[in-house]
Amino acid sequence: MILVTGGTGLVGAHLLVQLTRTETRIKAICRPESDVKKVEKIFSYYSDEYREYYKKITWVIADINDIPALEIAFEGITHVYHCAALISFDPKDYNKMNHVNCNGTATIVNLCIHKNIKKLCYVSSIATIGKNVNTTKVDEESDWSYKDVNVYAHTKYNAEMEVWRGSQEGLSTVIINPGVVLGPGFWGSGSGAFFTTAKKNYNYYPPNGTGFIAVNDVVQLMLLAMNSDVNKERFIVVSENLSYKTILTKISIGLEIKPPSKELKFWQLKLLWKLDWFRNIVLNKRRKITKKTVKSLREDKIYDNQKVIKTFNFTFEPIEKTIAFCCEKFLEEDN
Repeated sequence: MILVTGGTGLVGAHLLVQLTRTETRIKAICRPESDVKKVEKIFSYYSDEYREYYKKITWVIADINDIPALEIAFEGITHVYHCAALISFDPKDYNKMNHVNCNGTATIVNLCIHKNIKKLCYVSSIATIGKNVNTTKVDEESDWSYKDVNVYAHTKYNAEMEVWRGSQEGLSTVIINPGVVLGPGFWGSGSGAFFTTAKKNYNYYPPNGTGFIAVNDVVQLMLLAMNSDVNKERFIVVSENLSYKTILTKISIGLEIKPPSKELKFWQLKLLWKLDWFRNIVLNKRRKITKKTVKSLREDKIYDNQKVIKTFNFTFEPIEKTIAFCCEKFLEEDN
């Protein structure tokens, strides 16, 4: 039987959609406050018989560090997909993120070893991919440094170290490092913000860009990696390196609104992060943009996806197709 952590997130929910096509029973972990109805909504995007597929999931209420509850969740499990994570770029959230992302992953790894799990697939991020000195192109072997990385990247890298530690203790592992994952249904968080932001019809877009990938491509590669002989490997999972202008333009066209036309200058971004810091101090509001966020926008990284393409002979879905589908669902739910 398969266990999925983070099943109420974008990647986890879409993974459950695919797993229910071939598996008869699946367990998924959720927190007491999690909204599993969102997952059922994701199922409805892809099948008229979604309720029958959704019934295959057994939800287990457990915090990622609640060992007694996780012990119950692990009963009868052979394979684990670890998708659970806390995403924030606010330095004040570091301890909370480290507890979930790093300590939580350590707990999952320890239980996998204790329960003799056959294989663990861990969803990390391209935030943990390092840099190269003489080129903008980066791959799985690029040098990593804690210097100047944001708090999210810091905790996700620490989590990867726990997975590597587990692999040294005999656990079969594979790590997936997705870029910005585009997919429907979670409009208020993560990459869903691209659609809600575009809908507001702002005229400005951030400089530079990053790696993007469709959520269903992430899921397909997770399944391929889990069901292969691949062990102790990590893979950059990016289909296209695109500018933020390009992405926001494609989304704007899909939403039938005017695309942004003015690039935010770095002096403007610097002013914004200082105002955001002041707002945080005076009003105790959550940080939306930090100094390290602005610094990361200066980086011009090109993520090399050749390792995952060659290993699994994989062809990615065009980003335009994904955006069109997301825009269709966004407009249906926005009306």
